[in-house]
Amino acid sequence: MEPSIFSLVDEDSVGRQALGAIGYRHDKGEYRSSLVYDFELVVITVCEGRNEAGIEIEHCTNGDAQYQLLYIGNNDLKRWVMTGENREIVQCFLHGEIIWDVEGELARLRKEIIDFGEDMKEQRKFIEFAKFLKVYIEAKRYTQDLDFLDAYYHVLQALKHYARIELIEQGMLPENSVWEQVRPLNSVVYKLFDELTDNKETLEQRIQLVLLACEFTIISKMADCCAVLLRILSSRKEGWSIQELRQLPELVHVSEEVPMILRKLVHHSLAKEVTRDPKGCGGEDREIKYLASKL
Repeated sequence: MEPSIFSLVDEDSVGRQALGAIGYRHDKGEYRSSLVYDFELVVITVCEGRNEAGIEIEHCTNGDAQYQLLYIGNNDLKRWVMTGENREIVQCFLHGEIIWDVEGELARLRKEIIDFGEDMKEQRKFIEFAKFLKVYIEAKRYTQDLDFLDAYYHVLQALKHYARIELIEQGMLPENSVWEQVRPLNSVVYKLFDELTDNKETLEQRIQLVLLACEFTIISKMADCCAVLLRILSSRKEGWSIQELRQLPELVHVSEEVPMILRKLVHHSLAKEVTRDPKGCGGEDREIKYLASKL
């Protein structure tokens, strides 16, 4: 007889820093990602703080049952929710069965993520917008080079980020099956997905049509999606340098995209440039810094 998942992990077996554990059983025959490949049962042990070693993995057996045991930090889990990383682990955590819970901490953490509060929502929307803008620009470049297969791939990725933004605006946490989540909303992005994947126009025409719609979306959503960055730019009278902004904890997850986003904000008059001599010696070289525009 297969053992219950309640017997696989207990508080004594994982140490005092553990907040609890969740077991998730995949449907038989369901194809899974490489992280949990070939294991129907996954047990996630959540520990206090951040797991400096990343995701620790053990392959275990109990009677006839084989399972994969993952150790993760609660701060790592919240970070993945904001960045969209490790979505399958997040889904297992949200939909699995609580095996044990230290003083209800695990249940509170799960409720916090499911509630998807405003701070978490704003941060995730900004990150998805940064990724959306990045792959949109790549799609434009491939289109200009007449490399339509790579352009198609990047347009499809841009639409997935756009879809996640729409889900976030509806108060929904994006999961792996983003198109299944978006379909019932009868949203603009799903119509664009249909235009790209199921249309009698040529591949180039479909790509150009979706790129045009994406450009309009970027302009119309920029101020709202970039609220995190605009608030920082408005927080002091002195301008911010690229280096300063990239080192801020609030922007660490989009540090690579910050220069690109700033140029877009300036181009659309949401931010402005100020210059100064970095060495104070009156030379010709001036450092560009950024402030929010007064609208």
